[in-house]
Amino acid sequence: MGQAKNFPPCLQLIAAFSRYDRTLDWLWENVRSRLGAIAVLSSRFDFAESEYYRTTMGDCLKKQFAILECWYDPASLADSKLLSNDWENQISSEGSYSEARPLNIDPGYMSMTKLVLASTKNREHRIYLRDGIYAEVTLAYRNQLWQPMPWTYPDYQRDDFRLFFQQARAYLADRVLEQSRDAANKSVTKVK
Repeated sequence: MGQAKNFPPCLQLIAAFSRYDRTLDWLWENVRSRLGAIAVLSSRFDFAESEYYRTTMGDCLKKQFAILECWYDPASLADSKLLSNDWENQISSEGSYSEARPLNIDPGYMSMTKLVLASTKNREHRIYLRDGIYAEVTLAYRNQLWQPMPWTYPDYQRDDFRLFFQQARAYLADRVLEQSRDAANKSVTKVK
């Protein structure tokens, strides 16, 4: 019989896009005040891989990623998506935008082996979590690279996005190593 183990070290990922810099700035302020410090923040990438959002969000969309500093429990993914939906509704109901949806937020998490995103859309490759929220493995880390899955969105297959995820994973690897050293030092101290 297999032994149940704790989840591996993970950091929260937040992906967001909008045509408005001020809206992305608003989001990152909310993230810092509600969720904690941002460890790694990407530049703002042009997001043009999909026409799907044009009618509700407009043109000239910019996408940005953040990796948060504190450890993340993957069992919290549904809560993270519900919070991001609340934030989207809050900014939409503000009334200062002509678009129906001025901000799109996709929370997820990164471990050393995978990048997982939350979604409200049911598809054959997504696992139901709760409260209408699903999870999907969007990228897998194999052969020293982030590799797409057959269902991975085209933008997550871009070289510049995956370069950011490489940098984020290097940050995570440093944190894991630091945690291992701290644990080793504590056990040495107890032996003395």
